[in-house]
Amino acid sequence: MEAELYIGLMSGTSVDGIDAVLADFNMPPCRTLAHAHVGFDRDLHAELTQLQRKGTDELHRAALAANALMDCCETAVSALLLSARIDARQVAAVGLHGQTVRHRPDLGYTTQLANPARLAEATGMTVVADFRSRDVAAGGQGAPLVPAFHAALFGLPDRHRVIVNIGGIANLTDLPPAGTVLGFDTGPGNTLLDAWCERHTDQPFDRGGAWGARGRVIGGLLSALEQEPYFAMPPPKSTGRDRFHLGWLERHLKSSFAPVDVQRTLVALTARTIGASIEAHCARATEVLVCGGGAYNVTLMADLAAAVQPRTVSSTATQGIAVNEVEALAFAWLARETMAHRPGNLPAVTGARGSRVLGAIYRA
Repeated sequence: MEAELYIGLMSGTSVDGIDAVLADFNMPPCRTLAHAHVGFDRDLHAELTQLQRKGTDELHRAALAANALMDCCETAVSALLLSARIDARQVAAVGLHGQTVRHRPDLGYTTQLANPARLAEATGMTVVADFRSRDVAAGGQGAPLVPAFHAALFGLPDRHRVIVNIGGIANLTDLPPAGTVLGFDTGPGNTLLDAWCERHTDQPFDRGGAWGARGRVIGGLLSALEQEPYFAMPPPKSTGRDRFHLGWLERHLKSSFAPVDVQRTLVALTARTIGASIEAHCARATEVLVCGGGAYNVTLMADLAAAVQPRTVSSTATQGIAVNEVEALAFAWLARETMAHRPGNLPAVTGARGSRVLGAIYRA
């Protein structure tokens, strides 16, 4: 059987680097042939983070940052090809997410920083990019887009599963054995945890949740954070750093708290808002599969297990898919759908007026 090879490139809300996968879709539902991660250096991380807020000379800075981002993507693609011993001409297309710097579907736009033409020239491959804007133009949230892939990869006729992706923002996909696939952003995943950790420990994230585990949950602060109106909004809904950032947290810090206790409280917030979302919208689910960087946070996973009991909680690795590969695989799959002129969105998830073929194609 001839291989059907696609590459997926994902840079998420955590702004830590590029996750890249080379996948063969002729091995149902897919098989990862190679995985690579290219981390951002401090300057690029800082610039991509800063560009998510108003600043001076934004257009020029954004263009330069997009070029630097594409250079990281080229490095990731080269690493995949070298690892799998694959020639670029064997790859049908690259699915490029880009870096979200603004997400305002309420105003009719979402912006993923990228320069797909530069990547197509550098790699000699067809690049599919700008997946979210067509869904937004059709009245949708433009997010999350991964539930269709989750359904293809993890859906079973005899189990009611929920897939929870804990990246910078957490999102879930409800996979009932019969019925409509649903999905939405539940709220902050790692974005507040990472930012608070970096401010107080000078580390980009709390490895394994070890620092947060030393703290205690501040009940009053947790209750105040949980009053954020977004959590009570019905889906379809999506969010990002536009809403959940350190400024949002600081507005609730009415007293002087130990930084480690704030970190522990933010862990509880992520777990509890995911758990409340499952209870409200996926109540009959019996199994929760977790992917994304949050799956490495032992403290967060323990809190999540408590928040969703009696449902079982495990990572997607138990199903043969590494937790840090799922989103990149999803964008490889979305590129494949685009190239085949098949819709990539689920209107029941995003709220779009109908199914749409997503993305713009930059031919090799």
